[in-house]
Amino acid sequence: MKRQDMMPASGKIQSHHRDRQAVVYVRQSTLQQVSRHQESTRLQYGLAERAVDLGWPSHLVSVIDDDLGKSGASAEGRPGFQRLVAAVSLEQVGIVLGVEMSRLARSCRDWHQLLEVCALFGTLIGDLDGVYDPRNYNDRLLLGLKGTMSEAELHVLKQRMLAGKRAKAERGELGMRLPMGYVRRACGEVVKDPDEQAQAVIQLVFDQFERLGTLNGVLHYLVRHQIQLPCRAHAGPAKGELEWHRPNRATLSNLLHHPIYAGAYAYGLRPTDPRRQQPGRPGTGRTVAGPGECQVLLQGRLPAYISWEQFTRNLAQLDANRVQALGPIRPGASLLSGLLVCGRCGLRMATQYSQNGKGLRYVCSRAAVDHGDPLCQSLSGLPLDRQVGGWVLKALEPAALEVSLRVAQNVEAERQQLHRHWAQRLERAHYQADRASRQYHAVEPENRLVARTLEKQWEIALAEEEGLKAEYAELLARQPPALSARECEEIRRLAEDIPALWQAATTTVEDRQAVVRQMVERVVVTVEGGSERVDVQIHWRGGTGTRFGLARPVARLEQLSYYPQLLARSLALREEGHSHAAIAAQLNAEGWRPAKRRDTFTAAMVGNLLARQGLSPSRPVRSTAVAREADEWTLPELAYELAMPPVTLYRWLKRGRLKARQETAAGHHVWLIKADAAELARLKSWRAESRSRGKPGAST
Repeated sequence: MKRQDMMPASGKIQSHHRDRQAVVYVRQSTLQQVSRHQESTRLQYGLAERAVDLGWPSHLVSVIDDDLGKSGASAEGRPGFQRLVAAVSLEQVGIVLGVEMSRLARSCRDWHQLLEVCALFGTLIGDLDGVYDPRNYNDRLLLGLKGTMSEAELHVLKQRMLAGKRAKAERGELGMRLPMGYVRRACGEVVKDPDEQAQAVIQLVFDQFERLGTLNGVLHYLVRHQIQLPCRAHAGPAKGELEWHRPNRATLSNLLHHPIYAGAYAYGLRPTDPRRQQPGRPGTGRTVAGPGECQVLLQGRLPAYISWEQFTRNLAQLDANRVQALGPIRPGASLLSGLLVCGRCGLRMATQYSQNGKGLRYVCSRAAVDHGDPLCQSLSGLPLDRQVGGWVLKALEPAALEVSLRVAQNVEAERQQLHRHWAQRLERAHYQADRASRQYHAVEPENRLVARTLEKQWEIALAEEEGLKAEYAELLARQPPALSARECEEIRRLAEDIPALWQAATTTVEDRQAVVRQMVERVVVTVEGGSERVDVQIHWRGGTGTRFGLARPVARLEQLSYYPQLLARSLALREEGHSHAAIAAQLNAEGWRPAKRRDTFTAAMVGNLLARQGLSPSRPVRSTAVAREADEWTLPELAYELAMPPVTLYRWLKRGRLKARQETAAGHHVWLIKADAAELARLKSWRAESRSRGKPGAST
């Protein structure tokens, strides 16, 4: 490069500049430019000679070319530019040379940062037009203008290319990577994968999602039946060849969300959110746009696996399966999981399990979790599930005949589809084994190096074929290709008897949930205060509704809405001279029901009821059969003193709330509980707090 190629330095270069390094910054935006535009690269490297002509010793001239093949849109991911800024900040650089400003930076933020650092440490900047001093206002104004034009040029070029892509996409001609199940012919036409098994597997995924309704259910179905997904290699030596990969959740989700399977051409399906991008990783920040959010959506342009109506139903089902919405069908004893709505606050009620899944409760705890408010309401789940299940069975009775005709057909179709898939797998394995055999026999016998390799491949193919045959034989033993006459008759009989089918051992909780969700939109429950009364409203799909009352189990008799009447009746029977057992029998005969989950009163329950009113026959006799220390009580004595049921006090004892020891008297174990005056006061306070939690608002 000749000296006249650059404007004169005009005395801007001083001796202290030449005492520091002259750095030549070399950059090309892409690796393609590096390989194809070599003249530009040579021109940038030639600036090292220009630095020598400007007076720098050759040993003080360095070249930074770490950023070849990297865009200048940002300093992120450009170690060469970062090393340059660091060297300038350490006052090691006298001049920075570049062909033009766009080589240093195409972002005003990075460019002005470099200008600030150069001005602070007295570093010059040079290009093909001249040498500039960032401390000089005129030079800095010109450098700022060049940086702005460089950034604008990048945006203009990018916008021009994007507009061209958009115009081509609006015609449906922009080529994009195709998902599984599709291939592109040499002429550019998009068609279904010519492999029959690949098409069948894609169709199977959509059929199973239509039946199961959850992504998790489809994944488990594919894994259970050892079904793999067809993928065409996009790069490498096997480009274009069909490969079979194990199914995974992300792939199935992308498959169900892609509109191409409904025959639509879509552009802008995976836009980039700048807020979610990670520094140095340009491929991050990708989001999934819905059909209405795509920049271009042309329906009916491509061969379809499903209809557009089914595609929209699938999207709605996937959206409903999210936790924020109805939620997917989940394992567990709950029949109304996701459907239950609190009648007090309108929020969705959560499902809680206890006793290793045997105990079920519905709880409205959202306000308590988010804001620390008291628990809104809760109730036992099994009685509610039984009532709602009964209403669902009543609604299904008119459809019993239609169900009986369709169930056998659906089971038959699903079984035949599965066996067709196995037949295709066996056909492919047989072809691979036959192909390996032909390759082995086609090689010259003398070429043992190749023959041994082909022989191993033939043996592997034969072993895979035999393994598939054995697995298919096991499947046939468990599940014949067609339904037998006995199976068809059993299906029809169960379908006609809906309650028997509902209670059948083969009907899972997930199956019952799926049936309920097809018929019920939501169930609104409202507990009346802290009582056993619950108002239930079933909102059916279609706009109709059913309303009924439910009696839930409660923890204490005081929570019963008819507790005053029950107490009055018990007192009246006692005044008539009846024993506790006789009072219990009379209450049961008159239809009174106790709290919790019991159906009838017992003598002990009547005794506890009367004891709460101070009407116990007498104070328990103080036992003298065991030696006791001061302030020790037996369990019945302390229960009488605290006016609480002995069973509750015993529960406190087992939970470690009481200080007690055990003695043996007359062959029986007796608990002796240590309780002085202070302890009695503390226990009475606990008792009062536990009873207050049973007031309206706290329920079991």
